[in-house]
Amino acid sequence: MASNKDYYEVLGIAKGASKDEVKKAFHKLAHKYHPDKAGGDAERFKEASEAYSVLSDEKKRAEYDAYGRVFSGGANPGAGSAGGFDFSGFADQFNGQGFNVDFGDIFGDIFGGGGSRARRGRDISIDLELTFQESVFGVTRNVLLAKVAQCDTCHGTGGKPGTELTTCTRCNGKGAVHNTMNSPFGTFTSTAPCSECRGTGKIPKERCATCRGEGVYRKQEEIEIAVPAGIEGGEMIRLGGMGEATQGGPAGDLYVKIHVRPDARFKKDGINLITDLSVKLSDALIGADYTIETLDGAVTVAVPAGVSHGELLRIKNKGVPAGKGKRGDLFVRVKVPLPTKLSREAKKLIEKLKEEGI
Repeated sequence: MASNKDYYEVLGIAKGASKDEVKKAFHKLAHKYHPDKAGGDAERFKEASEAYSVLSDEKKRAEYDAYGRVFSGGANPGAGSAGGFDFSGFADQFNGQGFNVDFGDIFGDIFGGGGSRARRGRDISIDLELTFQESVFGVTRNVLLAKVAQCDTCHGTGGKPGTELTTCTRCNGKGAVHNTMNSPFGTFTSTAPCSECRGTGKIPKERCATCRGEGVYRKQEEIEIAVPAGIEGGEMIRLGGMGEATQGGPAGDLYVKIHVRPDARFKKDGINLITDLSVKLSDALIGADYTIETLDGAVTVAVPAGVSHGELLRIKNKGVPAGKGKRGDLFVRVKVPLPTKLSREAKKLIEKLKEEGI
């Protein structure tokens, strides 16, 4: 197959695009240009389909990248239109030329079929603010959410408790229905979950009065969120199946974005903590004991004689829990502020120190 078109340019993608990017680009163009849709363009649709058939196949794509044409799966360059593609009876003939295009997958989205997979519940995202101490040690929070949840009365079946389930007449108990669409390029069939039984193949004789047969309804639900120790601001916690529910399909997920209020005393450095300690000049020279606050309470730290401004003193096992009984350390950064005013007596003492070379 020879073509003077740049298939990458036709799909609007880079030469190094992944197979997923190729598929997404074709989906977008197929939605836009399909002749059955308002504003469709048959020629542009043909070009996009031709490009997708080559770039979605590893062997054909390799040939195209190397030689600018495809030799395998050969269509006759002189037959039909659009560079050798005969688009009459599009689905059969296009695939019959050696191109493996999953039209059920592509057009399922266009025509609303979406495949036979059960519909999934909607994901939910919330924000959770923590104190600095809660982010270090972890915490369990209970939050109240208004969301679509499984009905407590019928437990998601949609039927009155104890009622008999009968075969769905719309899908004959198959749980899915076939949708057939005619187009200038042929007939396309997609499969979708039955809207009557929601893919279960069964419907209750009597509907649940609480949810009116939907199996789900909007209510307030308390969710327990276990925040692990050492979590950072901006991290996300995913709670699988804790999003919104849907009948006949899995529930969505709950995503919790963490925000940590800063602490004026402590900063994190990995699993360690850092705090500042202001030490008098005299104590820095001869040493002294200071009481400081940690996240575990007050402790005494020995400031050694001759400590330098900016020097770090380590207090073991007072940092962030790191699992399996391990824990980071607390580093105390010494700050030695210099006095701005000196008494006459203090000046005399300093003069003596100066005479001694200190």
